[in-house]
Order: sequence, then C-alpha cells, then structure tokens
Amino acid sequence: MSMPVYTVSIVDDHALFRRGVLDILRQSGRYQVLAEYASGREFLGQMQQVYPDLLLLDVQMPDESGLNILREIRKTDQRLKVVVLTASDDAQIILEAIQLGANGFLPKDTLPEVILSNLNDVLNGQTILHGQGITILAHQLRLNSHEATELLSESPELMDDHHVLFSEMTMREQETLLLIAKGLNNKLIARELGISDGTVKVYVKSLLRKLNVHSRLELSVWVHRHLKTIRNV
Repeated sequence: MSMPVYTVSIVDDHALFRRGVLDILRQSGRYQVLAEYASGREFLGQMQQVYPDLLLLDVQMPDESGLNILREIRKTDQRLKVVVLTASDDAQIILEAIQLGANGFLPKDTLPEVILSNLNDVLNGQTILHGQGITILAHQLRLNSHEATELLSESPELMDDHHVLFSEMTMREQETLLLIAKGLNNKLIARELGISDGTVKVYVKSLLRKLNVHSRLELSVWVHRHLKTIRNV
C-alpha cells in the first residue's frame, strides 16, 4: 500500500534555507510542495487559495514575527498543522508558539532524518519539541506554577500519588516515558529499547491513559515536573 502524500508550504525570509528544507521534503517522496513565501503576509494573502496540510513557519523574520502570523492564522483556523522553525532557543518564543497553537517547534539545525520523523509525528496528531525545547518548556512551567509547587510541597499525599503512578507502570513503560521526555520519537525509542515501533505505540497509548494526558508533550512535562519523585522510585 502506497504512503500518503502531504502538501506543504514554507514561510522563511532566507531563500537558501527554504529551498534546502523543501529539497529534503521532496526527496522523501512524502510531500508535495505547494508554495514558498519570503514573508508571512504573503502566505496569509494566499492561504485560502493555496491551503497546505502542513506549514513550516520561521519565527524570526525582519518584516513581521512568525508568532504574529501564527496568531493571525489561529484567529480563523485551528485545523492547519503549523511547525515553527527557529535558530533561537529563547524560552519565551517556545512558550508563546505553543500557547498560540503551534503543532511543533524545530531548531533550524535539526538533522534531515529527524525533521522528516518529527513532521510525520505532527501529521499523526502529535505535538513535537526537540529535547532542549522540552527542558526549557518544563523549566518555564515550573517557574510559572509556584502555587502548584507549593501545594505539592505542602501535600505529601500528592507527591505519593505521582510516585505510585510511576511505580505502577511496567519497566518498559517507564523506559519509554523517560525517552519521550528526552525528545525521542517512536522510531528512535524502538531502536533504543530493541523493540518494534508498534510496541512503542502501545506503550505510549498506555502512558497517556495512565497519566490522563492527551499528548507526548504533556507526558514530557509530567516527567520534568515530577523528576525528583521519579528518581526515588
């Protein structure tokens, strides 16, 4: 059975970078390039006529921030998959992009095979962040969650709950959860653990159910927020 082909557009003010990324996507055989734009306003002007399955959006452009473009997109459209590209690890950019509804965040120096794997995850409904981005996000969430932190410190029973949740996972589920928190996708986790992609998917579904969350990103944040508790298991 042939693999589905997805349409993609890119917004980036650097022509060389745009074409390099699009070449990677074309060569994969999984993507049809609809259009490339040097500015977000160009994309917005043609969005309804040239509508892709996936948009790659540079966040730092001289004319207008990609975050402003994402904000405009989400005013009327929640369906479009948008992955933010940036050369910066600015925590505020990561947080704002996720808050505005980005489906993923990738550094511009990401390896080609990792780009393809992560974009596939996005098209399958996941939110993707690279490993350092997850750490930054989790750190920022901790800084912005003083009340929750105080509640945990004053309520040992809540910390016990997190301890129990982790203890009740199988060893493979625990290993999978920790590798997700490091930013690995299913294929890399499967390689690391010596199991199949399908088995990893089963573990991920079980983890989502057990922790009552809805995305890999939430699994990663859970690990980072309760890392001290987990280390004591």
